Amino acid sequence: MKERFPALMALILLIVLVLSTWWAAKFAQTAIQTDPPRRMTHEMDSWSKNFVMLRTDAAGKPVNRLEGDYGEHFPDDDSYHVTNPRAIGQRAGDPITVGTSKTAILDDHNNRITMIGDAHVHRPADAKNGALDAYSQKFVILPNDDVVYTDLPAHVVKGQSTMDGVGMRYNNKTQQLEVYSASNVNLAPADTNKASSRPANNDPAGGGAANPLPEKK
Repeated sequence: MKERFPALMALILLIVLVLSTWWAAKFAQTAIQTDPPRRMTHEMDSWSKNFVMLRTDAAGKPVNRLEGDYGEHFPDDDSYHVTNPRAIGQRAGDPITVGTSKTAILDDHNNRITMIGDAHVHRPADAKNGALDAYSQKFVILPNDDVVYTDLPAHVVKGQSTMDGVGMRYNNKTQQLEVYSASNVNLAPADTNKASSRPANNDPAGGGAANPLPEKK
């Protein structure tokens, strides 16, 4: 028995050592975060001069282009902030549109462009319609729908006609323009003869909606 006692004590000490080591390892894993979660703060993680983002359709043809002097990416909302942006819509079958402003934010999974500061949207003249220019301090562009809108005061020039109002929506696919709460309307005689009698609807500003400026079909 005396000969076995040292071996038994050594076995007991070994078991105690293993258990204490296991406990210490488990305690360290629960007390200290070995891989803490990423901080989701609105901090830039990448930037680019001469920023360009191009979107294509299923056939690989360009449909939208956003470019600017400088761009920053923010991972918390996966947004891009662009300086001196130029947003170009060039879907096949639709008129080309060009939007410019001081800054722009591309977000909502690249499905929304918010043009901020001296925003201007231009649709060049074509064989059927004169040029269209819209001015506001902010325009929201929905590239997938080919729609531009704002809830702020807007000034619209269509051909020789002008219209001012609070709130505007332009659908480039249907070429339907709506200006809401119109306060100053100046329809040129050439455009008056082609005006549509159908009133605009869905007034987002809460005021009376104005007839859209006329478009040829």
